Amino acid sequence: MKVNSIKKIGIAGAGTMGSGLAQIFARKGYKVVVTDLKDEFLDKSKRLVSIYNSSLVEEGLMTSEEAEEAVKNIEYFTDNKVFSDCDVIIECIVEKMDIKQDFWKEIEEIAKPDAIFATNTSGLSITEMSKKLEDRGRLAGMHFWNPPHIIPLVELIKGDETKDEIIEVLYELAKKIDKEPVVVKKDAPGFIGNRIQFAVFREALHIVEEGIADIEDVDRAMKYGPGFRYPIIGPLQTADLGGLDTFYYISSYLFNDLSDVKEPQNILKNLIYKQELGTKTKKGFYDYSGGKDEETIKYRDKMFFKMLKHIHSNK
Repeated sequence: MKVNSIKKIGIAGAGTMGSGLAQIFARKGYKVVVTDLKDEFLDKSKRLVSIYNSSLVEEGLMTSEEAEEAVKNIEYFTDNKVFSDCDVIIECIVEKMDIKQDFWKEIEEIAKPDAIFATNTSGLSITEMSKKLEDRGRLAGMHFWNPPHIIPLVELIKGDETKDEIIEVLYELAKKIDKEPVVVKKDAPGFIGNRIQFAVFREALHIVEEGIADIEDVDRAMKYGPGFRYPIIGPLQTADLGGLDTFYYISSYLFNDLSDVKEPQNILKNLIYKQELGTKTKKGFYDYSGGKDEETIKYRDKMFFKMLKHIHSNK
């Protein structure tokens, strides 16, 4: 299948990610069908799409007319048979391997032979997920990042049997919807983004547990140091510009002192035990009571939009 022949997108799962993907493709003129188990989930998805559209209109990244047209491009169903004429089917259902495997087995019997299958999994093995398919080469990972209507990154992951042409088409498709695709050539847990993110997360927790710095200062150090650089130059180019000899010498003594724990640290375990899970429970590393949860999310999105506008203006 050629990217220009793709007209209809199927989205399985009407949660945050599925709704975001529906909005992204519908905004670009694709016909989209969204499925989930219950109508109430689909109704919530409609509200999420409306919120995503409104935020883009408010930021000047979309007109009201475009938002109205995007809504018309999306249809909602509780029957997966609507995927029968889709060109690309993207799965955003629960992160459980057996459920995803059974889903794709069902879809293979419904979909047309040349339809491309893509999973939005955050880190599950694409190779393992394809095990119940007759044609395992048609399944690839297509991992969008949350919030999907803002974050540019899309990771394209090859399973052991994924066909190269599938990755090529998905790469072109990601570019057509204004995303920044990267190819994960080896089906490794966590792909690229989460491996880097959780390496930083592990060390951040270690710094706090060791009493090296407080939570607030760890976040500030990341935001105004490495985090300030990384939207412009990644960690490897940062090393090039800083001097690989310098990075080598620092690595030779610092690696010995960095955390290499193989399970979540106590600081995280204790928060889970107390059910302090972040904004969803109004408390985590920070206090989100009294409306601070919504304020934090609004501020995050506002700043993300500023970065997105900057990226688009420099293309």
